[in-house]
Amino acid sequence: MEVSRVRALRGPNLWSHHTSVEAIVACTPEEESIANLPGFETRLRSRFPQLGQLQPSGHEEDALDPVPMAEVLEIVALALQAAAGCPVTFSRTTATLETGIYQVVVEYSEEDVGRLALELAQGLIEAARADAPFDLEAALTQLRDLDEDVRLGPSTGSIVQAAIERNIPFRRLTEGSLVMFGWGSKQRRIQAAEIDATGAIAETIAQDKELTKKLLDAAGVPVPLGRTVLDPDDAWAAAQEIGLPVVVKPKDGNQGKGVTVNITTKEQITAAFHSASEFRDDILVERYLPGHDYRLLVIGDKLVAAARRDPPNVVGDGVHTVRQLVDQVNLDPRRGNGHSTSLTKIRFDDIALGSLAKQGMNAESVPSKGQRVILRNNANLSTGGSATDVTDDVHPEVAARAIAAAHMVGLDICGVDLVCDSVLKPIEEQNGGIVEVNAAPGLRMHLSPSFGKGRDVGEAIIETMFKDGDDGRIPVVAVTGTNGKTTTVRLIAHLMSASGLRTGMTNTDGVYIEGRRIDSGDCSGPRSARNVLLHPDVDAAVFETARGGLLREGLAFDRCEVAVVTNIGAGDHLGLNYITTLEDLAVLKRVIVQNVKVGGMAVLNAADPVVAEMAEHTRGDVTFFAQDGSHPLMAMHRAQGRRVVFVEDGFLVCAQGKLETKIDLKEVPITRGGVIGFQVENVMASVAAAWAVGIDWDKIRLGLKTFVGESDNAPGRFNVFDYRGATLIADYGHNPDAIAALVSAVENMPAKRRSVVISGAGDRRDQDITQQTEILGKAFDDVLLYQDQCQRGRPDGEVVALLRRGLDGATRTSHVEEINGEFVAIDRALARLSEGDLCLILIDQVDEALAHIAKRVAEST
Repeated sequence: MEVSRVRALRGPNLWSHHTSVEAIVACTPEEESIANLPGFETRLRSRFPQLGQLQPSGHEEDALDPVPMAEVLEIVALALQAAAGCPVTFSRTTATLETGIYQVVVEYSEEDVGRLALELAQGLIEAARADAPFDLEAALTQLRDLDEDVRLGPSTGSIVQAAIERNIPFRRLTEGSLVMFGWGSKQRRIQAAEIDATGAIAETIAQDKELTKKLLDAAGVPVPLGRTVLDPDDAWAAAQEIGLPVVVKPKDGNQGKGVTVNITTKEQITAAFHSASEFRDDILVERYLPGHDYRLLVIGDKLVAAARRDPPNVVGDGVHTVRQLVDQVNLDPRRGNGHSTSLTKIRFDDIALGSLAKQGMNAESVPSKGQRVILRNNANLSTGGSATDVTDDVHPEVAARAIAAAHMVGLDICGVDLVCDSVLKPIEEQNGGIVEVNAAPGLRMHLSPSFGKGRDVGEAIIETMFKDGDDGRIPVVAVTGTNGKTTTVRLIAHLMSASGLRTGMTNTDGVYIEGRRIDSGDCSGPRSARNVLLHPDVDAAVFETARGGLLREGLAFDRCEVAVVTNIGAGDHLGLNYITTLEDLAVLKRVIVQNVKVGGMAVLNAADPVVAEMAEHTRGDVTFFAQDGSHPLMAMHRAQGRRVVFVEDGFLVCAQGKLETKIDLKEVPITRGGVIGFQVENVMASVAAAWAVGIDWDKIRLGLKTFVGESDNAPGRFNVFDYRGATLIADYGHNPDAIAALVSAVENMPAKRRSVVISGAGDRRDQDITQQTEILGKAFDDVLLYQDQCQRGRPDGEVVALLRRGLDGATRTSHVEEINGEFVAIDRALARLSEGDLCLILIDQVDEALAHIAKRVAEST
């Protein structure tokens, strides 16, 4: 078994809505069924006892399909992730038309984990085949450790989960905890538990504990006295000024690092100073406040959670040493080494040993039964402390002081550290105080406290960023099909811009933001679409969604508001990437239709049966379009009170039930008064999409009128030039359906003599290349053949030879030339033109060819 071409499908894809890894797997003849491998399944199960059924149960054995090794790989890869604790359920194996070649798809929750699971599954299968050992526990540990390293921590994860429940899209911007919620101009960002609205100044203030205390004191919030010190002697002097006991800590520390509390001697001061100096240069001494350590979480103008934090400790049993008791406590599955678990393991370090020494003990001491032994003076969860939820106990005055502290510093999300005997009564009545205010506070003590009720603080943070009813989404229109995609995308984007929306667009020409191209080349894939959704100046987005990007990576979005399918033709790269039939292609293209949001719209070509059938696969509503309004499907759809777009008496008609809106095609320049049939279809699809988004009809009319279809608006899409009285048409059509549509269009345009300049894309099937010139040979007098700049895997001359073969039975063509080079071919065609002639130039290098034609046109005037 050989595994190759492993891809990560990072969005909805051909197989499912789940993120998945896809691999091409080649099996030998004997691996086509594991029944051919005696003892294999038994050996496999002995190495992986948790493995589920390889075949459905309840069937007669001879009625079951054979299980190829590729399917075993799929099942094992999914089961390994599940056994490691990953929430995955989907997998699939599909045989291709090539014997022994399979496509294996396995869901992942974290891409790196999914890829590793596939590798480990292959190793496990090889071990079972060779009857060699396989360390299952080591494999599962490897998966768990990687999952813990790459997945979001509990704080950020809780915010993301709250967003998912609100149907707000999210995207991780780094491998860390920087996350974007929403799209375009509606996006918001967080870094751990800090939101984008929090200013750098507020964060700087929170890090400066001395400045924080001054501001809180000015706001009437109780704080302990203290000052910055220079060395151990200065620290001891400060302690005497303030009054013992005191606390020593870094001036801008976090997570309790370097903090020593309840200091009463000069020796302790010196040790505490050196401990704090390991983390920061500036050291703070402040009055020690007796009482419990509380963390109050303020979000916006509300106190949403509160927890009492207790320092790491063990309780003696009269038998075990302190070290043994710590080991027992650390066996709690809730305790881990990082922040991914609700509790952190207690560390046995110098600080713990120092704390024991204060109590007259060491690591090997055996505490008496019931004796509580403190292993650290601070109660941070990150150093092994525990938390008890007290949210419901907080006195209103305590909550008010916490909120005032957060507002004084300027933090939107704030962890307020309070020391007092109880939160049941005001701070001032018990000589307590707020000792710290923290930006980006940890949330896990509130999400999963050691004791008490967990609080949904992630939801509170999302509510602060997104008001009720706001899902952070901008209108997204996805367009696919065989022909007309790029023009339709450009026209929809133009209509949106005409309505005042700042529009982002991707297509085979590049990435555009508000009409400005920010990237060039074929940008019809998900990477470019994600870049548009990332842009803060985009109010709406229109994406050309080509088959290649869908196959490589899936969609860039989870849901779209509108999906447009123009048509499905056989010339659209059939035979590549195991898409071999029109039905295969339709299943792939309808992915955007399947992922229309509830309440969204699928815009489908009713005249194309393959496209029309997609109406059965959408969560949204459907608008059908076709030139013939009496088409049975159109008539039935309209009778049901649903939307249709068609042409009648020179008008574009947009109807829903008995309501009609008409647009005169004479006011739509790219259709040339309705003469160019394929442009009329592009306009119908575009208007239906704009209607679905809710654009005003006056704005739609204005947009149609100002979209002239020349090279600045739709380069390479039926761009018309006048050259010395002859008509030039430049187009990027490159498959039989496009050629047929172009022929139909130019036949409606008068001409004395018709010529065409053509090359062919090497990644098409032979019959698709020859069929293009078969069509042209019936409509053009002169045919000039040239070779593309890139032959896409074919040897020189092969494509031109196929094109010439298509002209063998030409009924009209009387002159054929083969020319080396696109621009040379264009110049040769122009040189042969006379006034009143028409020349169709099928360009390859769109921008360069259009510039060349424009130069020649300018020179002719």
